[in-house]
Amino acid sequence: MNKEVVAKRYALALFQIAKEKQLLDQLEEEVRVIQQVFTENKQFVSVLKHPKLAVQKKKALLQETFVSLSTPLLNTLMILLDRHRIEIVPELANEFIALANEERGVAEATVYSVRPLTEEEKQALSNVFAQKVGKATLRIHNVIDSSLIGGVKLRIGHRIYDGSVSGKLERLQRQLIG
Repeated sequence: MNKEVVAKRYALALFQIAKEKQLLDQLEEEVRVIQQVFTENKQFVSVLKHPKLAVQKKKALLQETFVSLSTPLLNTLMILLDRHRIEIVPELANEFIALANEERGVAEATVYSVRPLTEEEKQALSNVFAQKVGKATLRIHNVIDSSLIGGVKLRIGHRIYDGSVSGKLERLQRQLIG
């Protein structure tokens, strides 16, 4: 079975437990931390997947590494270890975060700008574009891109809103050529 399908199933189960026990915010924070650990430390994942290391030692390693994790998330990781699916943790994290965002009416957005945005500017962008995508608010991640010359480019899911000077120049160039 494909990784994304399996990750969705585990993420949905974890999400339902989080809602039932009213731990959604806490679990989302923990899932983000685990996602970062698993994507940045490929050696850690290699150790957890190594066939010669006993499952009990792998579980002990997980428990030592993630001491402060909540029980539902730690149990999910243990089940993934038992079923030899520990490598799907980043996909599971993405799915869980998407479910949590959907529950709250939040969308993840990446804003490309020439300089770091202030909190007021982020809030203004969130207010305007959240309505356009039918969400209550946006969680904005700011990326600095000096090639934009000025303005901002916003990516929400598969949609891109380009209000940058370089984008306007490119559109103008296409009009003049075409």
